[in-house]
Amino acid sequence: MRASRMLSILTTLQAKGRVTAPELAEACEVSVRTIYRDIDALAASGVPVYADRGAEGGYRLLDGYRVRLNGLSQSEAGALFLAGLPGPAAALGLDAAMIAGQNKLMAALPANLRDDAARMQERFYLDAPGWFSEADEPKHLRIIAGAVLRGTFIEIRYQSWRGQKRRRVAPLGLVLKGGGWYLAGHVDGNVRTYRIARVLDCTALDAPFPRPPDFDLAAYWRSATLRMEAELHPNVAVVRLSSLGVKLLNALSQPYVKARTQLDDAADADGWRVARIPVGTTSWHAAAELLRLGPEAEVLEPAELRETMAEMVRAMAGRYGTAMSAACPSQD
Repeated sequence: MRASRMLSILTTLQAKGRVTAPELAEACEVSVRTIYRDIDALAASGVPVYADRGAEGGYRLLDGYRVRLNGLSQSEAGALFLAGLPGPAAALGLDAAMIAGQNKLMAALPANLRDDAARMQERFYLDAPGWFSEADEPKHLRIIAGAVLRGTFIEIRYQSWRGQKRRRVAPLGLVLKGGGWYLAGHVDGNVRTYRIARVLDCTALDAPFPRPPDFDLAAYWRSATLRMEAELHPNVAVVRLSSLGVKLLNALSQPYVKARTQLDDAADADGWRVARIPVGTTSWHAAAELLRLGPEAEVLEPAELRETMAEMVRAMAGRYGTAMSAACPSQD
């Protein structure tokens, strides 16, 4: 275990340059004191690892020092092939490069690991889009991806729900979510999210931009999606649910709604329970979401939402009642 951990420390230092002891401890899942002992052992074995003091300090390898770390474990070799996702790679124009890289890696692997790597490719497959939806095929994805890698500005014409806008964007990163590609871009001092399928025109510029040193794409995306979900569900509906209604709510709700729904433990005389459910921005949107529960739910509050539900149900009953009357005329 210690040898594997010390190899991990070396690869981390070689890849990142300067790393603090707490960061190494978190990555290796050990205590900081253990990292201190491992660093001392590396230095004693002749590895030129140094400590920089101060607030910006940390451990680093001597400039120019490199070590060949070719030994892959069975799980590491398999994970590399599992990470080769053909769909996203093709969308970015990297499918040929990915195949070539995997072929080179396969040739370099020991014979006992090649079968395991091949099984990974044969037996695991990622289908990124959600059920009953298709993956985006955005026209300008490759241009934007190139600008992201180069760190250069792009100019886009974007179709938002408010209309078309032109923007000069510093592209910071791409995210593939549910089959859709999204761009995190720096505009007017703020980072904003753009769905690439809605980019109507895109021009790559040669002008480089300074990348914010503290920008973390994964952290930004988590924060942005949480904020968007909160904006889409700003209100709360008090709803009475049958036992089947509780099951339907759990099965049909988005994760954000499911995690924030408050369901009473006690049931009434009919076996129904009261829930407080995050709902959409308008009564119409909220009613459309809750109508999926059918007769297994009754909105109690707010009164405006209850009335909207009643209006929708009356309209549906009238429409279907007329259709039934036309299909089955009364006979004398």
